[in-house]
Amino acid sequence: MWLSHLGTFGAVWLGIALVFALVRRRPELLLLVLAADAVADLVAYAIKRLVDVERPPFRYAEPKALVHVPRDHSFPSGHAATSFACATVLAFAFPRLAAPFYVLAAAIAYSRVYVGVHYPFDVVGGALVGIAVAIALRRLARGLRRSPRSPRRG
Repeated sequence: MWLSHLGTFGAVWLGIALVFALVRRRPELLLLVLAADAVADLVAYAIKRLVDVERPPFRYAEPKALVHVPRDHSFPSGHAATSFACATVLAFAFPRLAAPFYVLAAAIAYSRVYVGVHYPFDVVGGALVGIAVAIALRRLARGLRRSPRSPRRG
């Protein structure tokens, strides 16, 4: 359950990015992770609006759910999308730490299935959305750095 809460709004990823941005003096890393988190969340939400997949029926006998059950559609998982988008951005920046980043992303994604608010395919779809968003943002950032600046007129 705590993994589900940890992954809400990509908070854990923003915290990790903040630490690395401060320690490594790379503020652009925090901005890129923030962009990946926001774009992945928006893309997942847009797909949910287009793809009408109901959430799994609540399967626990207790009167309270393990976590808050969202009212939107199930596919793709927003937690998985934001986690894999942020993990991919961080993995590009720190390749030696890619495995721990992806393990954390996978654990957060799996937690959504465990608590009963997503099907396994929802988190796989979310992971693919997140990775695609991170790759697209990386290409965009590289393109912006390479583009020639227009000369200023005096």
